[in-house]
Amino acid sequence: MDKILILDFGGQYKQLIARRVRECNVYCEIHPYTLEIEKIKEMNPKGIILTGGPASVYDGKSPTCPPDLFNLGIPILGICYGSQLMAYRCGASAVSETKDMDSGTGYACNPEAVRTAPVSEYGRTEVVIDAPDSLLFRDVETRDGTDENGVNTVCWMSHTDYIARIPDGFRITAHTANCPVAAMENPAKKLYAVQFHPEVEHTPEGRKMLRGFVMDVCGCSGDWQMSSFAERTIKELREKIGDSHVLLGLSGGVDSTVTAALLSKAIGDQLHCVFVDHGLMRKNEGDEVENIFGPRGSFDLQFVRVNAQERFFRRLIGQTDPEIKRTITGEEFPRVFGDEARKLQGKVRYLAQGTIYPDVVESGDGKTGDVIKSHHNVGGLPIEVVRELGFDETPIEPLRMLFKDEVRRVGLELGIPRELVYRQPFPGPGLAVRIIGEITPYKAEIVREADYIFREELHKAGVDENLGQYFAALSNMHSVGVMGDHRTYGLAVVLRAVITSDFMTAEAAEIPWNVLQTTMNRIINEVEGVNRVLYDITSKPPGTIELE
Repeated sequence: MDKILILDFGGQYKQLIARRVRECNVYCEIHPYTLEIEKIKEMNPKGIILTGGPASVYDGKSPTCPPDLFNLGIPILGICYGSQLMAYRCGASAVSETKDMDSGTGYACNPEAVRTAPVSEYGRTEVVIDAPDSLLFRDVETRDGTDENGVNTVCWMSHTDYIARIPDGFRITAHTANCPVAAMENPAKKLYAVQFHPEVEHTPEGRKMLRGFVMDVCGCSGDWQMSSFAERTIKELREKIGDSHVLLGLSGGVDSTVTAALLSKAIGDQLHCVFVDHGLMRKNEGDEVENIFGPRGSFDLQFVRVNAQERFFRRLIGQTDPEIKRTITGEEFPRVFGDEARKLQGKVRYLAQGTIYPDVVESGDGKTGDVIKSHHNVGGLPIEVVRELGFDETPIEPLRMLFKDEVRRVGLELGIPRELVYRQPFPGPGLAVRIIGEITPYKAEIVREADYIFREELHKAGVDENLGQYFAALSNMHSVGVMGDHRTYGLAVVLRAVITSDFMTAEAAEIPWNVLQTTMNRIINEVEGVNRVLYDITSKPPGTIELE
């Protein structure tokens, strides 16, 4: 299987780079910049991508790599900081015989290669492609001769340093008004670099540039498919688990749902699924999960639904601080789950969980990036309980190398209904953090019904598939109203819908006015205790997508 290796130098877009590579149907992994040369050779990647990062290459404490990396014969693409690092290290051979040494690493370097830019570049920038024959740029749609500067396309810049001197054997392939080396390459050594970010949406032709590197420079075949992933994973799970039994905590979310489906296909009724219903789910959600995985469902497994509503509400009532709400739900779930796990002591060997790749990447420490196995929690249980019950301390995580969109594609391959696979993101504490202020069963029912109406109207209008996330929340505000001939003093429901591609930033969606009006009318008339409906137009930043 072809593989692209992404070395992380602290770049905020590392996961976006990986997503773009996988859009080419090529498998890739993100690893820390400290990955040893010998390990890289063992991995045998078809290509390497060096990410951006906030540091300066000439700072002795900045993340770096040995010059040998560029002599492996493996195609390399440096992005932003990665491009500067390539110039800084590859230029070492052009320095005097005494060799300049990096004060922090002792590696040879070219101190003249990278300088602080006289004019920093941030944001959308016009770029001139000087070498349209480059494998990176030959499929890029350009705008030749659109102005006196010969601007060809636009890109997204974010840098304060720039490449002042290219290494021997390289050529400049693109520039901007303030950046003489916006891209460079040494085709003979298959070394390529871009100062801008081709992975972001703000570089319209960026996908083609990355595809040029992955397919044309690296020679990847592009045959990594979700169908083959599912088949291979099911086979691997059977081999690993054998005759043992596995316990999985189902949340109703797509990650645990697809994990359950994969394990069911692999080991059948050796899988035990526990669904803890804390009374803070969306309308009908618990029943939908049970219909899929319960006795009437199409998956072969053992399913238990635990009604823990009273237990959760007993601790949540009276609490108003969102962090305390999160803490309580985070504490109570493993207790309820643990009670069920104890019933299976001596029968279950493994715990499973729906870890996905962003969880893996973000759980690494800043220096080494090594994945930190959760030493306090395995598969939803405290490590002390895991040891007490004799379960294996390493969880089964079949989705740990997939992004969310890939998980959804696997779910469809496995026959999970589309409405469940594309279920809206939902916070772990559930409606507890969509109720501003004190939580009560009465308030939970209000927000549950309002949310259902909003989702139903968006779906009927056909606008839901274009939204990143949408939901109703209950404010802590009472207001005066008039219904019929009577004064009311009711609660206000807040509707929230955003457009986002990565959930790091988001803009409020422009929902058609008639849809909002219909939703408002239904909520006011159908949900007791509500006399006002608000639409939240706050972007992220400064706000967050959730209200708490």
